[in-house]
Amino acid sequence: MTIIDSNREAITDVPNPLGMEGIEFIEYATSKPQALGQVLEMMGFRPVARHRSREVMLYRQGDMNVIVNAHAAGLPHSVAPGEAPVIAAIALRVRDAATAYKRALDLGAWAVPTHVEVMELNIPAVHGVGPSRIYFVDRHREFSIYDVDFVPIPGVDPRPPALGGLHLFGVVQYIGNDRSDDWTDFYRALFGFTELEPAVRFGILPKGRILRSPCQSFYLQLIEPEPGLLDVEDDERLQRIGLGTPDVLAAAKLLRERGVEFIESTGVHVENRGALTRTYMGALSFELVHDESTPGTLS
Repeated sequence: MTIIDSNREAITDVPNPLGMEGIEFIEYATSKPQALGQVLEMMGFRPVARHRSREVMLYRQGDMNVIVNAHAAGLPHSVAPGEAPVIAAIALRVRDAATAYKRALDLGAWAVPTHVEVMELNIPAVHGVGPSRIYFVDRHREFSIYDVDFVPIPGVDPRPPALGGLHLFGVVQYIGNDRSDDWTDFYRALFGFTELEPAVRFGILPKGRILRSPCQSFYLQLIEPEPGLLDVEDDERLQRIGLGTPDVLAAAKLLRERGVEFIESTGVHVENRGALTRTYMGALSFELVHDESTPGTLS
């Protein structure tokens, strides 16, 4: 993702058609859940709960929830777990999941059929980029979805603190050639995202188009292929997450001590604005972005 830390745009009243309140969880699909779990633990996440009936684990640090899904039957066919992790879903926190879901369908979203087993919640979802899903979750305060679908791991802190002030800053999405306007329209019409001015950049990778969520709590970065590269439409996907931190250098130091490796090259390296981890498991990387806002807000 990419940033100018000063002169941040003032927050104004922006339509929020679905009552969005942030991201509840990011879901990865992989056939190597233990390997992915090891990488997540290096990044400061901790396993806190297991799903009651599926091969699914919940990892957490601070306000961030990451679900690792190795249960093929619970995923779209084209997201069946492979060794390389893929972001299979984003769950949006909303004031009312049923209302948000209905409004999204009314605005043109495609519904995802759900297959709920015994003792599981029915979490409504629509299709996202590629085979991914966008869930709507309204149980995230006193009572959460994890209270029903997951069993806590004994002796583990259910709310492990965030390492170095890490919090979810945004998600990077790879798109096809000349598809920036299409995806901007998709996120604007269905969810109320707004496009930032081209001069507004975050982190160390100043590419693509930046969209801000209507709840002002996270960003989407849309990146088209490099000029001259073959456009593969089926390759549109959610690529990586960006983690905000008030001190990139300090956070990178803590992560290095835990075994995380960062890219160090002429164009990409650890600096005050941001940093990029090396790629793990063939597809998994994380981006650090300088951001001094309180987790869950972008004020």
